[in-house]
Amino acid sequence: MFRSYLKIAWRNLMKNKIFSFINIFGLSAGLACCMLISLYLLNEWNYDGQHQHAADLYQVGTVFTFQHKSEPWAATPAPMAEAMKREFPQVENVTRLMGLFLFEDKTLLKYDQPGSPLVSFYETRGFLADSTFFRMFSYPFTEGDPASALTNPATIVLSEQVAKKIFGGRPALNKTIHVSSNTNGEHDFRVTGVFRPTGAPSHIVGRFFMSMTGGDMEPFLKQQSEDFATNNMFFTYLQLRPGSDPKKMEAGFPSFLEKYAGKELKAVGFEKSQFLIPVRDIHLRSDVSNNVTPPGNKTSLYILGSIALFTLLIACINFMNLATARSSKRSAEVGVRKVLGAEKRFLIGQFLGESILMSLIAFFFAWGITALLLPAFSMMTGANLTLSLPRQIPLVAGFLGLAIITGLISGSYPAFYLSSFKPVQVLKGKFTNSLAAVSLRKGLVVFQFVISVALIVAAVVINDQMQFLRTQDLGFDKAGQIVVPLRSETAKKNYASLKNGFAGIQQVSAVGAGQYYPGLINPSDDLFIRPGQTVQEGKRTRMNYIDPSYLRTLDIRLAAGRLYSEEFTADTGRRIILNESAIHELGFASPQAAIGQLINHTARRGGLISEEIIGVVKDFHYEDLHLPLSPYAIKLSRDSMFNYIIVHARQGQTAQLLRSMETTWRTANPTEPFEYSFLDEDFQKNYKAEERLSAMIRFFTVMAILISCLGLFGLASFSAEQRTKEIGIRKVLGASITGIVVLLSKDFLKLVGIAVLIASPVAWYLMHRWLQDFAYRVPISWTVFLITFVIALFIALFTISFQAIRTALANPVKSLKTE
Repeated sequence: MFRSYLKIAWRNLMKNKIFSFINIFGLSAGLACCMLISLYLLNEWNYDGQHQHAADLYQVGTVFTFQHKSEPWAATPAPMAEAMKREFPQVENVTRLMGLFLFEDKTLLKYDQPGSPLVSFYETRGFLADSTFFRMFSYPFTEGDPASALTNPATIVLSEQVAKKIFGGRPALNKTIHVSSNTNGEHDFRVTGVFRPTGAPSHIVGRFFMSMTGGDMEPFLKQQSEDFATNNMFFTYLQLRPGSDPKKMEAGFPSFLEKYAGKELKAVGFEKSQFLIPVRDIHLRSDVSNNVTPPGNKTSLYILGSIALFTLLIACINFMNLATARSSKRSAEVGVRKVLGAEKRFLIGQFLGESILMSLIAFFFAWGITALLLPAFSMMTGANLTLSLPRQIPLVAGFLGLAIITGLISGSYPAFYLSSFKPVQVLKGKFTNSLAAVSLRKGLVVFQFVISVALIVAAVVINDQMQFLRTQDLGFDKAGQIVVPLRSETAKKNYASLKNGFAGIQQVSAVGAGQYYPGLINPSDDLFIRPGQTVQEGKRTRMNYIDPSYLRTLDIRLAAGRLYSEEFTADTGRRIILNESAIHELGFASPQAAIGQLINHTARRGGLISEEIIGVVKDFHYEDLHLPLSPYAIKLSRDSMFNYIIVHARQGQTAQLLRSMETTWRTANPTEPFEYSFLDEDFQKNYKAEERLSAMIRFFTVMAILISCLGLFGLASFSAEQRTKEIGIRKVLGASITGIVVLLSKDFLKLVGIAVLIASPVAWYLMHRWLQDFAYRVPISWTVFLITFVIALFIALFTISFQAIRTALANPVKSLKTE
């Protein structure tokens, strides 16, 4: 019997090739979308699970409370780790991690061996780490011993990629390289280990790790050995003893802080508390945004998961719709089989078997599509996604099970519907599609297009927001700004000659320098207080140290007073420029009223420093548009040891300008590579996660629309086939081709219109929620829904019109012949 059912199923597939193609291709596309998104979701949910002690690893987080506002933070002061190990018996081991100048920035690595060419390049993702780091976090070493790799001062562990760039294929162990960074100064480090990146997702994506001791950080750590209140810039990790309860440990944190930081916290005017974050929860299940790497976005994952589910549902709906629409074609078969004694349960089994067979064929096609698209999808998501049969047997089994379930779901209604036909009516030719079946088909078409329309709205809104982020006035001129990093002491000391050299190039309009530039994380801050106010009334204000031409180079606009100028040599003294937000927060009546007034701010070693306000600049976005404007202070640097030179280029001949800049650079720094970036591109990198989400939404929107259109095309074909004689009669009676096309199309276009009405408020709500992540965002206007309606209508009309026109052009004589 099973063999007979299999033959019948195969014959039906071959007999109805268009029907089979639509269903198999639709299911394949739906399953492939589901597989791709599932691989991405699994990758996001499985961060940091590869470490041997992952279940016992925790990060110490901090909550700052100032003027009744709380802000979670991922880092702690330097001495926090060892103090916790002393005070809490649950702690087995501790380690600290610190990004080398904001983690993503460039660190200069040099290797100079006599008789060999100098190797000199910039590298990213460097860290300072304690000697215990590789005992707590698992990294597969190809050279050296992870337990002791960072025990000695001035040691470094490299990834295989970095080691190969420096040493080629030669062993790296015990070789000495020169490292220049803004965080740790300029020192020689001995290579004590090389590790192979596993590709497993982790919130710590390091390309090299340096010992905490042996550089400029070492004296700072000694100086801060008793400071438990400020300098919260170390990521602190604890390895708890197996079976320890982290909640019980957290209960002791208030008394711990009171003991070690109570007096200091009162002096600086803010409160703070500590909490524990399981390392496996850092990426996706914590509320801390400023961690080692940016965390994932659960909202985005829910959106993608919903897209995967709904895309698969659309494919299932196609199967149900086409199967029920074709019911009249198979009604005679059902009638004959019932007369010959076939039971309903066997008929149900046959039809379910056919749908499962179709879904299994679709599964193998989907597997191939997924394998084909995975490299491009991995690049789109920025994740290291793989589809390996030996390594991912549970995942493959899950997808196979999903395919079978899909077949059961998509074939369930047709199976029960077809098996319920009454043989007497069918064999007498009295069978017609029931009202319930027709209504269900219409409802499912509406549901399909609700999903498609919602995705179109999402794609349009996200595209509008990304366009807004690209074109929004940031309060400074970001176009044509070339950023050149200064990492070594030599480069910093040559700042003046580099600036003069760059300024002498014809295509350059201005040159400035500073510690930071807009779009880059600006970690320096102080508490600013008006004379007569208490520390508790102060305002946290970010600070930047610049040269006299920095503000003019970026075209930051003046609101009151004046900018720095080389003509005023006293500006390097206690004179300061604030932004409008700082003036407002500090309680000045207006920018003009603040000019000439004194303002106090906390010094790095205690006490207050008094500054004269000489200028107020208009607010500009020194951070990305996820964050609101906040107080900002700008001072002239006394030592001119800047981290960046910014060159404002005139339009045109960029390639020639860069060659001239490189020549100037190599004259001043012959042993260092010339590297640069464009400020507008650097600023846009802050929206990398949103750009990726936008690309994924666009891709899966196209896929969902394609699957919906396949179903709509199939239904239009069957609808036209059922009305062949009617169309023939209408043409004989004088109906025009346009009238017939409208007649065949209007019912489907009505369904699309209903879908737009249902989907619009749902999509508006979801996109409104997504936009809340941005401090500055576009409004969702009615034009979005108008554009969506036009797009959906055009897609549906284009899909239907081919079959409608073909039917309208058919010869009525042939249409009216008796079948």
